[in-house]
Amino acid sequence: MTDISSILHGGYHHPLSRTWQASCHLTKSMLVYPLFITDSPDEETPISSLPNQCRRGLNKLVPFLTPLINKGLKSVILFGVPLAPDAKDPTGKSADDESGPVIAAIKLLKEAFPELFIICDVCLCEYTSHGHCGILREDGTLENAASVKRISEVAVNYAKAGAHCVAPSDMMDGRIKGIKTGLIEVGLAHKVLLMSYAAKFAGCWYGPFREAAGSAPAFGDRRCYQLPPNARGLARRAITRDLAEGADIIMVKPAANFLDIISDAKQVSPDTPIAAYHVSGEYAMLHAAAKAGVFDLRRAAEEVMTSILRAGATIVISYFTPEFLDWLDE
Repeated sequence: MTDISSILHGGYHHPLSRTWQASCHLTKSMLVYPLFITDSPDEETPISSLPNQCRRGLNKLVPFLTPLINKGLKSVILFGVPLAPDAKDPTGKSADDESGPVIAAIKLLKEAFPELFIICDVCLCEYTSHGHCGILREDGTLENAASVKRISEVAVNYAKAGAHCVAPSDMMDGRIKGIKTGLIEVGLAHKVLLMSYAAKFAGCWYGPFREAAGSAPAFGDRRCYQLPPNARGLARRAITRDLAEGADIIMVKPAANFLDIISDAKQVSPDTPIAAYHVSGEYAMLHAAAKAGVFDLRRAAEEVMTSILRAGATIVISYFTPEFLDWLDE
């Protein structure tokens, strides 16, 4: 006779009972949609390596976002893509230009969509002539103190413009403390959330993003400041450090290939919201495999999202957000 404790099928035979087995369910409020915003107001250019995604100018944002917000979009993360010939220099001076794409977009979106939660990625790579995430020394290595000072200035200026959240992705040592201190000094720390890309790993998964944002390094790579993919312990240390410096949310990036790190982040700080960025290469890979007939795109996207949530994330930055806004209504 079969042991009674071995009978499991009855617990998930029915579609509804299968949903009851989930430790968490995806909701629209968990989704954040990345937007690439240029300084060319009428631009709407498809990104060849990032299916269904475009770079957009300010004049295209409201028409594009209106139907998504009507479907339940709650949050976006902004990435500036300066195209003007003089927009880039060694220190990223245009990152917080008052008339630049990010600050202009913050003001436009707050007026058009008062309930939309606006996150601003904070980094210099899109704005520097060398394409690195901070300010460089003469030998090409990072000048950490100068980088933190500049990145903190940019974050504070985004907050002053009305951003609800600033999210530094540069991976400089001490930038969370620098930004938090800056927010306190200008009286905004009580209402601006600080989301740290605490566990951001170097690797091959960012190619389509770099095409979209025009942020590929002019020389070298970012392995000296983004985490090594094999560095589980180093990721835990970075998460612990950034929490101690004042981070309100911890992010893991990439997401699907670093589920163990998402789980670790939840263990390190079980009471802190954990975000995960399902990055451009992971997204493009699913599209390419589905196009080749390997699997159904929707089913694959849903299974990947489930794995990210199961690992411990409660916020997911995803290029699939428009599709999920429809799928969650079905």
